[in-house]
Amino acid sequence: MARKKRPAQDPQEAAALETLLAQVQTPEQLDAVFRRLKQRMVERVLEAELTAHLGYAPGAGRAADGNARNGTSAKTVLTDEGALPLAIPRDREGSFTPALVPKGVRRLPGFDQKVLSLYARGLTVRELQAHLEECYQVEVSPAVITAVTDAVLAEAAAWQQRPLEPVYIAVVLDGLRVKIRTEGLVQQQVIYLALGLRPSGEKEVLGFWLAAAEGAAFWQRVLSDLQGRGVQDILIALIDGLPGFPEAIHAVFPQAVVHQCVVHLVRQSLAQVNWRERKAVASALRGIYQASGEAAAQQALTEWAASPLGQAHPEITALWQRHWERLAPALAYPVPVRRLLYSTNAIESLHRTLRKSLKVRGHFPSAEAASKLLYLALRNAQAKLGTPQHWVEAMRHIRLLFGERVPAWQ
Repeated sequence: MARKKRPAQDPQEAAALETLLAQVQTPEQLDAVFRRLKQRMVERVLEAELTAHLGYAPGAGRAADGNARNGTSAKTVLTDEGALPLAIPRDREGSFTPALVPKGVRRLPGFDQKVLSLYARGLTVRELQAHLEECYQVEVSPAVITAVTDAVLAEAAAWQQRPLEPVYIAVVLDGLRVKIRTEGLVQQQVIYLALGLRPSGEKEVLGFWLAAAEGAAFWQRVLSDLQGRGVQDILIALIDGLPGFPEAIHAVFPQAVVHQCVVHLVRQSLAQVNWRERKAVASALRGIYQASGEAAAQQALTEWAASPLGQAHPEITALWQRHWERLAPALAYPVPVRRLLYSTNAIESLHRTLRKSLKVRGHFPSAEAASKLLYLALRNAQAKLGTPQHWVEAMRHIRLLFGERVPAWQ
């Protein structure tokens, strides 16, 4: 393959660059040069906009309607590199409206995106203010930061109401605790989360909902909301051991097969042991949910109960026996399908993202503040959700298991 020739550089441009770079001795000077270049570039674009508006070049007279240039006005805008002072050109009639830096705009898009990115990582408004002042030597009022983050509320509301797929192969339903200040008191609330698996293999965060406590009745409202947004069928629902949860699912999606989520069982089991025992306990439990069938899984559970660790922690055995009815049917599935049901990657990745942001914040001053951060964190997490391994092989088995309920897929 022939190598492309490097375009020839304008001699005047090269000389100007050399003259400019000869003045640079330190990183601070280099930063100052870049800022001056950006400032001049923006001002030249604004001058070109005014020329197009008036219809004549500088020094060439006046516009046909008598309008003319009328000097400049000083304006400082916030960019992702910090404050940028500009000379905004004006016309005598005041009819010129710049497109690059619109009237009334004090922040260019890059700045807003940086603020939202830091907010999604759990920084408070005051912490953001201090960070921006430290990094860019520019003072940004809390009102400006709040205005930037408030702008995502409408976007979050639209995302929460967007249409969904008619059929999902599996949906993981889970809740997380968050502290929110309500009527002067910091109280725990529950984030209801739904993560869906499309027939194409793509993972999708279906939405989040806030409520004072976790209960089957509210989960039924969540599922009704999903149904109202276009979901007609859920093949497999993965849940924790909340009482009444299966009945709530079947009230909305009567054909859904409800399974106990292995992720929750393992997490609850490991919470009963100290950190030194966790590796051995996790290995023993893996022998249960990865067994070749229900009989082998039952034998593995019996062996666990008789082992020294099992005898030391009978509450773990009781936990698995209590949820066996919802766990055992999955053991009859082929291994590729079972991998989908106990794979921890997607939901654990989602949990890690949210917990990291929630831990930094401690508590939220309002439900709106919590909703802003949750939406931004979930939006970032969605971009990292991939397709399960061995998806094509698993879909062959799923089509045999569920027949015509599985939509056509490429």
